[in-house]
Amino acid sequence: MEVELSVEGRQRRINTAVAMTVVLLSVFMGIAKIKDDNLVQAMQLAKSDAVDLWSEYQSRSIKKSLAESTLQQLEIAGASNPALVASLARQRNELQQKIAAYNQAIPATAAKAKDREAEYNRLNFHDDQFDLSDAAISIGIACAAVAALVDMWLPLVVAWAFGTFGAVFGMAGFFGWMLHPDWLMSLLS
Repeated sequence: MEVELSVEGRQRRINTAVAMTVVLLSVFMGIAKIKDDNLVQAMQLAKSDAVDLWSEYQSRSIKKSLAESTLQQLEIAGASNPALVASLARQRNELQQKIAAYNQAIPATAAKAKDREAEYNRLNFHDDQFDLSDAAISIGIACAAVAALVDMWLPLVVAWAFGTFGAVFGMAGFFGWMLHPDWLMSLLS
């Protein structure tokens, strides 16, 4: 009878530890998932903005090139027929103004696009942290379930190790810590 109570008490302790582990890891993972989803939305917006800005950059570059080509054609037409020089002066002036405006707008647009790409990369860094956190905590929960099934402490200790690893990376994502295992992320991507 004493042996039976001892086994039952040991089983109750491990089941309590497993239950608390699963609850804590699940709650943390749920909260981290909300933050990660918001981060992914911000990443999508930054990438979309960058694509739009690069399209605008390309469009302005093409328009500038066309304006420069047209200006050259006007100069050739004026050189071959001096009577046209006076009538083409207004068009020539307008094209030069457009070219000057494009020369100012193109670098500014490129700078904005690069800023949005940098923002995307910054957010992606933290998204990787949440992804790693999610994976490690999932493994931890699975190990805790195995611990409950086999009634052994070793899988639970492994669960705690994975849970701790996941929690550290989740907190790194929340608090903006520059913790990032590049070797592991490159292996997983």
